[in-house]
Amino acid sequence: MSFTPKDHYYKKAKEMGFKARSAFKLDEIEDKYHIFKGAHRFLDLGCSPGSWSQWILKRAESMGAQSCEVLGVDLTPVELGLKGFHFIQGDMRELNLNQVFESLGSLQRFDIVLSDMAPKTTGIKLTDQARSFELCEIALDTAQKWLKPSGHVVIKLFHSEEFSELKKRILLNYKRFEAFRPKSTRSMSKEIFLIGINKKG
Repeated sequence: MSFTPKDHYYKKAKEMGFKARSAFKLDEIEDKYHIFKGAHRFLDLGCSPGSWSQWILKRAESMGAQSCEVLGVDLTPVELGLKGFHFIQGDMRELNLNQVFESLGSLQRFDIVLSDMAPKTTGIKLTDQARSFELCEIALDTAQKWLKPSGHVVIKLFHSEEFSELKKRILLNYKRFEAFRPKSTRSMSKEIFLIGINKKG
């Protein structure tokens, strides 16, 4: 199948005002696992261009939520102009979140930690997989420290042999593990989403 950049999901994202088609991946995850219900505080790692944060805040508004806060982190600046969105520019391999939370005050624990972090691809399969695995470990370390008990984590992985290691780690710290590939993922992509549901106390 040939690469079609302006496919159904691309056009749908434009029509609905989302910055990227990736918003629909959260749609599919929520339809299947219902992890966003009752969640109000989110950490969005690798948030550029902002479509996941957009989806979260628009959904909260449509549900009549009294409050919803999203902290986005990325190497690239993100501006959404949406109430409840906070952004910090930085590299998660170096960023001191303790200092960030001291300045924000109210965002010290999260209901859901999301990671769409991905390495700059080299075209060398093993290298790209290893770098993706490293980012997954960073996301899980962050969730272990800053996620509330019974909270959830969603992280993107370039599928590799390390899948089993990440699954084992998630099952150790969460009551349920799921691996999910949304239909809105491009056909040539090797990404898969690992989901930890209900963090153990």
